[in-house]
Amino acid sequence: MDKIIILDFGSQYTQLIARRVRELQVYCEIQPWNRPIPKESEIKGIILSGSPFSTGQEGAPHPDILSLYPGKPILAICYGAQLLARQIGGDLLPSSIREYGRARLSVQRENQLFEGFPHESEVWMSHGDTISGLPNDVALLGSTETVENAAFQLLERPVFGIQFHPEVTHSQHGALLLKNFVVGICGCKQEWTAEHFIEESVESIRAQVGDGQVVMGLSGGVDSTVAAVLIHRAIGHRLHGIFVDNGLLRKDEFDQVLLDYQQLDLNVTGVDARHEFYGALQGLSEPEAKRKAIGRTFIDVFDREAHRLSGIQWLGQGTIYPDVIESVSVMGPSATIKSHHNVGGLPDYMKLSLLEPLRTLFKDEVRQVGAALGISPMFLGRHPFPGPGLGIRILGTVDAQRVALLQEADAIYIKHLKKAGWYDRIWQAGTILLPIRSVGVMGDERTYEEVVALRAVHSVDGMTADWVHLPYDLLAQISNDIINQVKGINRVVYDISSKPPATIEWE
Repeated sequence: MDKIIILDFGSQYTQLIARRVRELQVYCEIQPWNRPIPKESEIKGIILSGSPFSTGQEGAPHPDILSLYPGKPILAICYGAQLLARQIGGDLLPSSIREYGRARLSVQRENQLFEGFPHESEVWMSHGDTISGLPNDVALLGSTETVENAAFQLLERPVFGIQFHPEVTHSQHGALLLKNFVVGICGCKQEWTAEHFIEESVESIRAQVGDGQVVMGLSGGVDSTVAAVLIHRAIGHRLHGIFVDNGLLRKDEFDQVLLDYQQLDLNVTGVDARHEFYGALQGLSEPEAKRKAIGRTFIDVFDREAHRLSGIQWLGQGTIYPDVIESVSVMGPSATIKSHHNVGGLPDYMKLSLLEPLRTLFKDEVRQVGAALGISPMFLGRHPFPGPGLGIRILGTVDAQRVALLQEADAIYIKHLKKAGWYDRIWQAGTILLPIRSVGVMGDERTYEEVVALRAVHSVDGMTADWVHLPYDLLAQISNDIINQVKGINRVVYDISSKPPATIEWE
């Protein structure tokens, strides 16, 4: 299948470039700038991302752009364009002011990259340096009022540089520019569809696994469920699912998910390990320590249950692309924010090979594949839920009493969202139990009880998110019911932070 490689120089927008290319039904991969590009015939072109660096800054990425993949089209965006200009003999100057925000782009020359563009259109700038001069063997393609060399091309090669970001929605015709490059200039066939992915994945899983057996930890979430159904389609009941009740699930979730899996004809065993997890979490309050304790305990429980099975050679996981991207920590790509429970890190004693059929997909692509597999919207519409569960939605120490308190409050919150028609309009919602108490009054009595925060965000793939403007009357009803019905909680607050700078989960 035709492929585009995106070299990541650390831009906050790198994942957006990949998403826009995928939306064209063309497969692409992000890789760190300092990793050699494989010489594969499927690779049709290269896109260079922006970067938080300046090209003259010490430690800035400086690959030799023109020798990356000789003969292949290159689209250099923002930092990539500045680095390209520097390497071909152009001049760069620090901008007198940081150029950030909307600008009017004027197309200066007819060119395939800008085919279908009006003479002027709005684009999004985000850079601190400006290309002040270009050599003679370069064609100027576009300018703005403050940036003369906003777009250019090498005359002898399909190599382009643009100072603006076509991947963000603020660039009016950014999607068209990317299509012109990916489909028109690179000649990629638009074949990356959910159906094609399923067909290719089933063949790949059968070839990998052969006559072997696969064990997989399931959670009831979208990722693990879609991965399990995909593996099941390839090898049937040679897939053995294990669903562990870690005591950190939502209210009644363990019993409901087991019932749902029966309806999908998946071979799943439920394991009650609540007390083991509570024991491992005793006395821990630091977020990363809790994540690691939950992860270690899960591996211990899962390994014990897996050993009850015979002939297991493979471990299936629902790893998706954002997990892979965020867990890479090298100079250039986005820094690791937190450890992920489902990326790498298998203990040596498990002696199993990894099977991760979704590791190239973004969350919305996982849902598209799930729909093509015929999975019920009941599964696909479920909000994402963190691997460590309520363990990282309870700030501070975790015990059975605090879990029960949060489960009750969260169940009320989700019930109201569904009843009011908001649940399916929200990407993720959840309740957080805070490590503080507040004074309140109930009847004639003074109370000193727990505080919960409600969280609801809009997102596409979890890489960025905006808080949801829930109606005041709905928030009032939710708050009233939680305080009146959940003994031990006397205050409810609402989180209005976006990602970035905040994360979706509080820990």
